[in-house]
Amino acid sequence: MALRGAAILLGVAAPVVAQPTTQQAARPRVHVFATGGTISNLGNDQRRTGSELVDGIAGLRDMATITVEQFRNVPSGSITHDDWRRLAGRIRQLQQGPDAPAGYIITHGTDTMEETAYFLSLTVGGCEPVIVTGAMRQANWAGADGPSNLRNSVRVAIAPASRGRGAMVLMNDEIFAARDVTKSNTTRLSAFTAPDAGVLGLADPDTVVFHRPAPAACQPPRFDLSTIGPFPRVDVVYAHIGADSVSVDAFVNAGAKGVVVAGVGRGGTTPSMGRALRRATERGVTVVVSNRTGSGRVGMWSEPESLDSLPAGRGAMVGATDLNPQKARILLMLALAAHVEARALPELFNAR
Repeated sequence: MALRGAAILLGVAAPVVAQPTTQQAARPRVHVFATGGTISNLGNDQRRTGSELVDGIAGLRDMATITVEQFRNVPSGSITHDDWRRLAGRIRQLQQGPDAPAGYIITHGTDTMEETAYFLSLTVGGCEPVIVTGAMRQANWAGADGPSNLRNSVRVAIAPASRGRGAMVLMNDEIFAARDVTKSNTTRLSAFTAPDAGVLGLADPDTVVFHRPAPAACQPPRFDLSTIGPFPRVDVVYAHIGADSVSVDAFVNAGAKGVVVAGVGRGGTTPSMGRALRRATERGVTVVVSNRTGSGRVGMWSEPESLDSLPAGRGAMVGATDLNPQKARILLMLALAAHVEARALPELFNAR
């Protein structure tokens, strides 16, 4: 598939209102949200802006019309739930505008990249791809990977085969579905993997290749943030030999409405932690059981029929299927905020 030539630029603070030339208007537009992360990091608390990242890549202006919005400029550990809401809302706003971009790119720190990508996959929808990318090497280091990742993200964002695929992560020439991807190494360029599903596609030098067909139709967001109130507290507890009830009880007492278990093996816990989790459900807390292994499924635990007959005020306990703990937390948080019925949770966690 040959990529179409084009021109770009616009790099100003948010929000950006671009007036492209007649020549630029015929070219696909990509909107970049810069949030910070290693891709922008120069050390000593100095960071490049999104405009500087775009302007620093030779030939990028020949690929698409690019508008840049400096959303934040922080390490990814500083990204908040409010940032997620604003980012998803801003993309939805642009989607509905008269000059909607062909795709969106979020430059982001890698530590929580998979979480932001998964949240956007659940709350944005539409035909236009949302590409989350970053870097494993600091912007001023030898062999910095940020420019290549950003360039490839533009290529994927404007590729017709990307339409309808929702949020994806692009790192190290590889494209991952937001649900499948995880960071599995602290420093390597190949840090991102999809242990069960494998890569979704590749940004090869000559073309963009996807290994799976796109959905038959573009999908609306699974959760409409305009109808959802504040996110409830949902915490993750880690199972290990000797784990007791303290962490579970503390989270419940702190107001948690949901608890995700990073269980041993296929979601196991110690007897003491198991008793604490049952006490939590008796107090109305929903428990989702995931695993700490890094891959594999955790079954449903409760059948929909049994969830349908839960006593009033009692929380459900369900399996996370193939979602890791941090992503199971996001899905549970959204489900609780949207008042999803307990009986519908198994289908929700199984949906892809």
